[in-house]
Amino acid sequence: MVKFIHAADLHLDSPFKSRTKMPNSVLEVLMESTYNSVTRMIDFAIRESVDFIVLSGDIFDQSNRSLKSEIFLKQAFNRLREKNIFVYMIHGNHDPISSGFKTHWPENVAVFKENVETYEMMSRQGERIYLHGFSYLMDESYENKLDEYPTNTDNRGIHIGLLHGTYAKSKESVKRYTEFNLEALNSKLYHYWALGHIHVRNQLSDLPQIHYAGNMQGRHKNETGEKGFLLVQGDDVSLTTDFIATQEVIFENLTLQTETLRKESLYQHIVEFKEKLREDSKYIINLTIDYDGEDEISLTDFNELIELLQEDEVNVKQFVWIDNIKVSYNNKEQIALLNDIKKSYSNNDDLFREAVNTMYMDPNINRYLPSIGEISQQEMLEMGEERLKMLMRK
Repeated sequence: MVKFIHAADLHLDSPFKSRTKMPNSVLEVLMESTYNSVTRMIDFAIRESVDFIVLSGDIFDQSNRSLKSEIFLKQAFNRLREKNIFVYMIHGNHDPISSGFKTHWPENVAVFKENVETYEMMSRQGERIYLHGFSYLMDESYENKLDEYPTNTDNRGIHIGLLHGTYAKSKESVKRYTEFNLEALNSKLYHYWALGHIHVRNQLSDLPQIHYAGNMQGRHKNETGEKGFLLVQGDDVSLTTDFIATQEVIFENLTLQTETLRKESLYQHIVEFKEKLREDSKYIINLTIDYDGEDEISLTDFNELIELLQEDEVNVKQFVWIDNIKVSYNNKEQIALLNDIKKSYSNNDDLFREAVNTMYMDPNINRYLPSIGEISQQEMLEMGEERLKMLMRK
Protein backbone atom coordinates (compact mmCIF):
# COMPACT_ATOMS: atom_id res chain seq x y z
CA MET A 1 0.00 0.00 0.00
CA VAL A 2 1.06 3.60 -0.60
CA LYS A 3 -0.39 6.93 0.51
CA PHE A 4 0.75 10.19 -1.07
CA ILE A 5 -0.35 13.74 -1.85
CA HIS A 6 -0.53 15.18 -5.35
CA ALA A 7 -0.45 19.00 -5.42
CA ALA A 8 0.50 21.59 -8.02
CA ASP A 9 0.55 25.28 -8.90
CA LEU A 10 1.11 26.68 -5.42
CA HIS A 11 2.21 30.02 -6.95
CA LEU A 12 3.62 31.33 -3.69
CA ASP A 13 3.73 35.15 -3.75
CA SER A 14 1.48 35.34 -6.82
CA PRO A 15 -0.31 38.72 -7.10
CA PHE A 16 -4.07 38.99 -6.70
CA LYS A 17 -6.14 40.98 -9.20
CA SER A 18 -8.69 43.71 -8.27
CA ARG A 19 -7.03 44.17 -4.89
CA THR A 20 -6.65 47.97 -4.96
CA LYS A 21 -10.27 48.58 -3.91
CA MET A 22 -10.22 46.05 -1.10
CA PRO A 23 -9.76 47.08 2.53
CA ASN A 24 -6.54 46.09 4.27
CA SER A 25 -8.39 43.53 6.40
CA VAL A 26 -9.37 41.57 3.26
CA LEU A 27 -6.12 42.19 1.40
CA GLU A 28 -3.98 40.91 4.27
CA VAL A 29 -5.91 37.62 4.30
CA LEU A 30 -5.47 37.27 0.53
CA MET A 31 -1.73 37.88 0.66
CA GLU A 32 -1.30 35.11 3.24
CA SER A 33 -3.81 32.73 1.66
CA THR A 34 -1.35 30.76 -0.50
CA TYR A 35 0.91 30.23 2.50
CA ASN A 36 -1.99 29.11 4.68
CA SER A 37 -3.16 26.63 2.04
CA VAL A 38 0.30 25.04 1.96
CA THR A 39 0.43 24.91 5.78
CA ARG A 40 -2.88 23.03 5.78
CA MET A 41 -1.43 20.51 3.33
CA ILE A 42 1.69 19.99 5.48
CA ASP A 43 -0.46 19.58 8.61
CA PHE A 44 -2.58 16.99 6.81
CA ALA A 45 0.46 15.10 5.50
CA ILE A 46 1.90 14.79 9.01
CA ARG A 47 -1.43 13.91 10.60
CA GLU A 48 -2.14 11.19 8.02
CA SER A 49 1.47 9.91 7.89
CA VAL A 50 1.63 9.98 4.09
CA ASP A 51 4.66 8.43 2.39
CA PHE A 52 5.49 11.42 0.22
CA ILE A 53 4.21 14.52 -1.59
CA VAL A 54 4.53 15.21 -5.31
CA LEU A 55 4.50 18.84 -6.46
CA SER A 56 3.84 19.13 -10.19
CA GLY A 57 5.34 22.51 -11.01
CA ASP A 58 4.80 26.26 -10.56
CA ILE A 59 5.54 26.15 -6.87
CA PHE A 60 6.75 29.75 -7.11
CA ASP A 61 5.81 32.73 -9.26
CA GLN A 62 9.01 33.71 -11.05
CA SER A 63 8.50 37.48 -11.34
CA ASN A 64 7.23 37.77 -7.77
CA ARG A 65 9.35 35.16 -5.97
CA SER A 66 10.56 36.40 -2.60
CA LEU A 67 13.00 35.26 0.05
CA LYS A 68 9.99 34.87 2.33
CA SER A 69 8.45 32.19 0.09
CA GLU A 70 11.67 30.15 -0.13
CA ILE A 71 12.27 30.29 3.63
CA PHE A 72 8.64 29.38 4.28
CA LEU A 73 8.80 26.33 2.02
CA LYS A 74 12.14 25.21 3.45
CA GLN A 75 10.66 25.30 6.96
CA ALA A 76 7.61 23.33 5.74
CA PHE A 77 9.88 20.71 4.16
CA ASN A 78 11.86 20.45 7.39
CA ARG A 79 8.66 19.67 9.28
CA LEU A 80 8.07 16.81 6.82
CA ARG A 81 11.68 15.62 7.19
CA GLU A 82 11.18 15.22 10.93
CA LYS A 83 8.32 12.80 10.16
CA ASN A 84 10.22 10.95 7.43
CA ILE A 85 7.93 12.27 4.66
CA PHE A 86 9.57 12.83 1.29
CA VAL A 87 8.88 15.49 -1.36
CA TYR A 88 9.32 15.07 -5.14
CA MET A 89 9.14 18.34 -7.02
CA ILE A 90 9.31 19.53 -10.62
CA HIS A 91 9.59 23.13 -11.83
CA GLY A 92 7.10 24.53 -14.37
CA ASN A 93 6.94 27.48 -16.71
CA HIS A 94 6.41 29.95 -13.86
CA ASP A 95 9.41 28.76 -11.84
CA PRO A 96 11.93 27.33 -14.35
CA ILE A 97 15.33 26.18 -13.18
CA SER A 98 17.01 28.97 -15.15
CA SER A 99 15.39 31.61 -12.90
CA GLY A 100 18.13 30.94 -10.37
CA PHE A 101 17.00 29.11 -7.25
CA LYS A 102 19.67 29.37 -4.54
CA THR A 103 17.86 27.54 -1.74
CA HIS A 104 19.31 24.24 -0.55
CA TRP A 105 16.39 22.01 0.37
CA PRO A 106 16.60 19.43 3.16
CA GLU A 107 17.61 15.87 2.24
CA ASN A 108 14.00 14.62 2.10
CA VAL A 109 13.35 16.80 -0.99
CA ALA A 110 14.18 15.63 -4.53
CA VAL A 111 14.01 18.17 -7.36
CA PHE A 112 13.89 16.82 -10.92
CA LYS A 113 16.40 18.38 -13.32
CA GLU A 114 15.81 19.54 -16.90
CA ASN A 115 16.21 16.06 -18.38
CA VAL A 116 13.78 13.26 -17.57
CA GLU A 117 14.97 11.24 -14.59
CA THR A 118 13.64 8.61 -12.19
CA TYR A 119 13.65 8.46 -8.40
CA GLU A 120 13.04 5.24 -6.52
CA MET A 121 11.74 4.93 -2.95
CA MET A 122 10.08 2.47 -0.58
CA SER A 123 6.71 3.21 1.09
CA ARG A 124 6.13 2.61 4.80
CA GLN A 125 4.38 -0.63 3.86
CA GLY A 126 7.26 -1.86 1.73
CA GLU A 127 5.81 -0.96 -1.70
CA ARG A 128 8.46 0.05 -4.23
CA ILE A 129 7.70 3.39 -5.92
CA TYR A 130 9.20 4.81 -9.13
CA LEU A 131 8.73 8.52 -9.88
CA HIS A 132 9.51 9.90 -13.35
CA GLY A 133 9.62 13.55 -14.43
CA PHE A 134 11.55 16.64 -15.50
CA SER A 135 11.67 20.36 -14.67
CA TYR A 136 11.35 23.21 -17.13
CA LEU A 137 14.69 24.84 -17.88
CA MET A 138 13.26 27.97 -19.52
CA ASP A 139 9.93 29.72 -19.08
CA GLU A 140 9.07 30.33 -22.74
CA SER A 141 10.24 27.07 -24.27
CA TYR A 142 8.09 24.22 -25.50
CA GLU A 143 9.67 21.39 -23.56
CA ASN A 144 7.86 18.26 -24.70
CA LYS A 145 9.96 15.37 -23.42
CA LEU A 146 7.34 12.65 -23.16
CA ASP A 147 9.36 10.37 -25.45
CA GLU A 148 12.15 10.41 -22.84
CA TYR A 149 9.94 9.03 -20.05
CA PRO A 150 10.84 5.35 -19.52
CA THR A 151 8.17 2.75 -20.19
CA ASN A 152 7.18 0.44 -17.34
CA THR A 153 8.06 -2.96 -18.78
CA ASP A 154 8.91 -5.16 -15.77
CA ASN A 155 5.57 -4.78 -13.94
CA ARG A 156 7.23 -4.20 -10.57
CA GLY A 157 6.11 -1.59 -8.03
CA ILE A 158 4.06 1.57 -8.62
CA HIS A 159 5.08 4.00 -11.36
CA ILE A 160 4.13 7.69 -11.09
CA GLY A 161 4.68 10.31 -13.78
CA LEU A 162 5.06 13.99 -12.90
CA LEU A 163 4.26 16.36 -15.76
CA HIS A 164 3.62 20.09 -16.05
CA GLY A 165 1.75 20.57 -19.31
CA THR A 166 -1.43 21.00 -21.29
CA TYR A 167 -3.90 18.29 -22.22
CA ALA A 168 -4.41 18.55 -25.99
CA LYS A 169 -8.22 18.65 -25.65
CA SER A 170 -8.25 21.15 -22.79
CA LYS A 171 -10.52 24.15 -23.29
CA GLU A 172 -8.90 26.17 -20.52
CA SER A 173 -7.44 29.53 -21.52
CA VAL A 174 -3.74 28.89 -20.77
CA LYS A 175 -0.47 28.87 -22.66
CA ARG A 176 -0.03 25.41 -24.10
CA TYR A 177 3.24 24.10 -22.72
CA THR A 178 4.26 20.43 -23.23
CA GLU A 179 1.01 19.54 -24.96
CA PHE A 180 0.07 15.88 -24.64
CA ASN A 181 -2.71 13.42 -25.42
CA LEU A 182 -3.89 10.47 -23.35
CA GLU A 183 -2.44 7.92 -25.76
CA ALA A 184 1.06 9.22 -25.07
CA LEU A 185 0.59 8.94 -21.31
CA ASN A 186 -1.09 5.53 -21.48
CA SER A 187 1.75 4.14 -23.54
CA LYS A 188 4.12 4.50 -20.56
CA LEU A 189 2.07 1.98 -18.53
CA TYR A 190 2.24 4.06 -15.34
CA HIS A 191 -0.20 3.71 -12.49
CA TYR A 192 -0.66 7.44 -11.86
CA TRP A 193 0.06 10.71 -13.68
CA ALA A 194 0.39 13.78 -11.43
CA LEU A 195 -0.29 16.76 -13.69
CA GLY A 196 0.20 20.47 -13.17
CA HIS A 197 -0.31 23.76 -15.08
CA ILE A 198 -4.12 23.78 -15.45
CA HIS A 199 -5.64 25.44 -12.37
CA VAL A 200 -8.83 23.40 -12.55
CA ARG A 201 -9.13 20.04 -10.80
CA ASN A 202 -9.84 17.42 -13.44
CA GLN A 203 -9.61 13.67 -13.84
CA LEU A 204 -8.66 12.74 -17.39
CA SER A 205 -8.64 8.96 -16.91
CA ASP A 206 -9.36 6.35 -14.27
CA LEU A 207 -7.26 3.54 -15.79
CA PRO A 208 -4.59 4.63 -15.36
CA GLN A 209 -5.34 7.43 -12.93
CA ILE A 210 -4.51 10.74 -14.67
CA HIS A 211 -5.29 13.88 -12.69
CA TYR A 212 -4.88 17.62 -12.60
CA ALA A 213 -4.92 18.55 -8.92
CA GLY A 214 -5.69 22.20 -9.75
CA ASN A 215 -4.17 25.00 -7.71
CA MET A 216 -4.41 25.25 -3.93
CA GLN A 217 -5.80 28.78 -3.65
CA GLY A 218 -7.81 30.73 -6.22
CA ARG A 219 -6.29 34.08 -7.21
CA HIS A 220 -9.06 35.83 -9.15
CA LYS A 221 -12.65 35.54 -10.36
CA ASN A 222 -11.78 32.93 -13.01
CA GLU A 223 -10.30 30.53 -10.44
CA THR A 224 -13.52 29.71 -8.66
CA GLY A 225 -14.64 27.14 -6.14
CA GLU A 226 -12.82 25.00 -3.62
CA LYS A 227 -9.11 24.47 -4.15
CA GLY A 228 -6.69 21.99 -2.65
CA PHE A 229 -4.83 18.74 -3.31
CA LEU A 230 -5.48 15.05 -4.00
CA LEU A 231 -4.84 12.29 -1.50
CA VAL A 232 -3.89 9.12 -3.41
CA GLN A 233 -3.99 5.67 -1.79
CA GLY A 234 -3.73 2.06 -2.94
CA ASP A 235 -1.39 -0.38 -4.59
CA ASP A 236 -0.24 -1.45 -8.03
CA VAL A 237 -3.67 -2.94 -8.74
CA SER A 238 -5.88 -0.04 -7.71
CA LEU A 239 -5.38 3.59 -6.66
CA THR A 240 -8.10 5.91 -5.35
CA THR A 241 -8.14 9.69 -4.96
CA ASP A 242 -9.87 12.03 -2.52
CA PHE A 243 -9.96 15.80 -2.82
CA ILE A 244 -8.88 17.74 0.28
CA ALA A 245 -9.73 21.46 0.33
CA THR A 246 -7.06 23.86 1.58
CA GLN A 247 -8.13 27.29 0.33
CA GLU A 248 -8.32 30.28 2.66
CA VAL A 249 -10.68 32.24 0.42
CA ILE A 250 -13.15 31.03 -2.22
CA PHE A 251 -13.66 33.09 -5.38
CA GLU A 252 -17.11 32.65 -6.90
CA ASN A 253 -19.35 34.08 -9.63
CA LEU A 254 -22.84 33.77 -8.14
CA THR A 255 -26.38 34.72 -9.17
CA LEU A 256 -29.14 35.95 -6.86
CA GLN A 257 -32.75 36.23 -8.01
CA THR A 258 -34.81 39.15 -6.78
CA GLU A 259 -38.31 40.52 -7.27
CA THR A 260 -37.46 44.11 -6.38
CA LEU A 261 -34.76 46.67 -7.06
CA ARG A 262 -35.73 48.95 -4.19
CA LYS A 263 -32.37 49.54 -2.56
CA GLU A 264 -33.53 48.87 1.02
CA SER A 265 -35.15 45.54 0.14
CA LEU A 266 -32.34 44.53 -2.22
CA TYR A 267 -29.71 45.33 0.41
CA GLN A 268 -31.47 43.14 2.99
CA HIS A 269 -31.85 40.31 0.45
CA ILE A 270 -28.11 40.36 -0.31
CA VAL A 271 -27.20 40.52 3.38
CA GLU A 272 -29.23 37.37 4.05
CA PHE A 273 -27.55 35.73 1.04
CA LYS A 274 -24.11 36.59 2.41
CA GLU A 275 -24.87 35.23 5.86
CA LYS A 276 -25.62 31.79 4.44
CA LEU A 277 -22.31 31.78 2.57
CA ARG A 278 -20.40 33.03 5.59
CA GLU A 279 -21.12 29.79 7.45
CA ASP A 280 -18.84 27.86 5.05
CA SER A 281 -15.84 30.03 4.21
CA LYS A 282 -14.43 33.43 3.38
CA TYR A 283 -15.59 34.55 -0.06
CA ILE A 284 -14.80 37.08 -2.77
CA ILE A 285 -17.79 37.28 -5.10
CA ASN A 286 -18.83 38.70 -8.42
CA LEU A 287 -22.60 38.86 -7.97
CA THR A 288 -25.23 38.92 -10.71
CA ILE A 289 -28.68 40.16 -9.67
CA ASP A 290 -31.29 38.35 -11.75
CA TYR A 291 -34.33 40.67 -11.98
CA ASP A 292 -37.57 39.85 -13.73
CA GLY A 293 -39.51 43.09 -13.30
CA GLU A 294 -39.91 46.37 -15.17
CA ASP A 295 -38.11 48.75 -12.80
CA GLU A 296 -34.53 49.95 -12.99
CA ILE A 297 -32.10 50.81 -10.24
CA SER A 298 -30.56 54.26 -10.47
CA LEU A 299 -26.80 54.68 -10.66
CA THR A 300 -26.85 56.54 -7.34
CA ASP A 301 -28.72 53.75 -5.58
CA PHE A 302 -26.52 51.14 -7.24
CA ASN A 303 -23.28 52.76 -6.06
CA GLU A 304 -24.69 53.30 -2.58
CA LEU A 305 -25.68 49.62 -2.41
CA ILE A 306 -22.19 48.36 -3.31
CA GLU A 307 -20.53 50.81 -0.95
CA LEU A 308 -22.71 49.76 1.98
CA LEU A 309 -22.26 46.02 1.29
CA GLN A 310 -18.49 46.45 1.19
CA GLU A 311 -18.39 48.60 4.31
CA ASP A 312 -20.16 45.78 6.14
CA GLU A 313 -17.18 43.47 5.52
CA VAL A 314 -14.37 45.72 6.75
CA ASN A 315 -12.54 44.07 9.68
CA VAL A 316 -14.85 41.04 9.53
CA LYS A 317 -12.81 37.86 10.01
CA GLN A 318 -15.14 35.55 8.05
CA PHE A 319 -15.79 38.06 5.26
CA VAL A 320 -18.01 37.73 2.21
CA TRP A 321 -16.64 40.50 0.00
CA ILE A 322 -18.82 41.59 -2.91
CA ASP A 323 -16.20 42.67 -5.43
CA ASN A 324 -18.68 43.59 -8.14
CA ILE A 325 -22.43 43.56 -8.84
CA LYS A 326 -24.13 43.25 -12.20
CA VAL A 327 -27.89 43.60 -12.65
CA SER A 328 -29.33 41.29 -15.29
CA TYR A 329 -32.67 42.64 -16.57
CA ASN A 330 -34.69 39.78 -18.02
CA ASN A 331 -37.15 42.29 -19.54
CA LYS A 332 -34.54 44.71 -20.79
CA GLU A 333 -36.18 45.14 -24.22
CA GLN A 334 -39.51 46.08 -22.65
CA ILE A 335 -37.78 48.40 -20.21
CA ALA A 336 -35.88 50.10 -23.03
CA LEU A 337 -39.11 50.58 -25.01
CA LEU A 338 -40.92 51.97 -21.97
CA ASN A 339 -38.09 54.38 -21.20
CA ASP A 340 -38.05 55.51 -24.82
CA ILE A 341 -41.81 56.20 -24.72
CA LYS A 342 -41.51 58.09 -21.43
CA LYS A 343 -38.58 60.13 -22.70
CA SER A 344 -40.33 60.99 -25.94
CA TYR A 345 -43.81 61.82 -24.66
CA SER A 346 -44.03 62.35 -20.89
CA ASN A 347 -42.94 66.02 -21.07
CA ASN A 348 -44.99 66.89 -24.14
CA ASP A 349 -47.83 69.05 -22.76
CA ASP A 350 -49.43 69.60 -26.16
CA LEU A 351 -49.62 65.86 -26.82
CA PHE A 352 -51.08 65.28 -23.36
CA ARG A 353 -53.85 67.86 -23.86
CA GLU A 354 -54.60 66.39 -27.30
CA ALA A 355 -54.94 62.89 -25.81
CA VAL A 356 -57.19 64.14 -22.97
CA ASN A 357 -59.41 66.10 -25.34
CA THR A 358 -59.79 63.00 -27.52
CA MET A 359 -61.01 60.98 -24.52
CA TYR A 360 -63.49 63.62 -23.41
CA MET A 361 -64.91 63.94 -26.90
CA ASP A 362 -65.82 60.23 -26.92
CA PRO A 363 -69.32 59.84 -25.40
CA ASN A 364 -68.64 56.20 -24.52
CA ILE A 365 -65.71 57.26 -22.32
CA ASN A 366 -66.32 60.73 -20.93
CA ARG A 367 -69.26 59.63 -18.76
CA TYR A 368 -66.74 57.73 -16.60
CA LEU A 369 -64.19 60.54 -16.38
CA PRO A 370 -63.92 63.23 -13.69
CA SER A 371 -64.20 66.89 -14.58
CA ILE A 372 -61.50 67.89 -17.03
CA GLY A 373 -60.27 70.47 -14.54
CA GLU A 374 -59.55 67.75 -11.98
CA ILE A 375 -57.27 65.77 -14.28
CA SER A 376 -53.70 65.32 -12.91
CA GLN A 377 -51.16 64.94 -15.64
CA GLN A 378 -48.79 62.99 -13.36
CA GLU A 379 -51.47 60.54 -12.26
CA MET A 380 -52.61 59.97 -15.83
CA LEU A 381 -49.01 59.29 -16.96
CA GLU A 382 -48.52 56.80 -14.11
CA MET A 383 -51.79 55.05 -15.05
CA GLY A 384 -50.65 54.89 -18.66
CA GLU A 385 -47.29 53.47 -17.65
CA GLU A 386 -48.92 50.70 -15.61
CA ARG A 387 -51.19 49.90 -18.55
CA LEU A 388 -48.18 49.62 -20.86
CA LYS A 389 -46.46 47.28 -18.43
CA MET A 390 -49.58 45.07 -18.32
CA LEU A 391 -49.66 44.91 -22.11
CA MET A 392 -45.95 44.03 -22.27
CA ARG A 393 -46.42 41.13 -19.88
CA LYS A 394 -49.06 39.52 -22.09
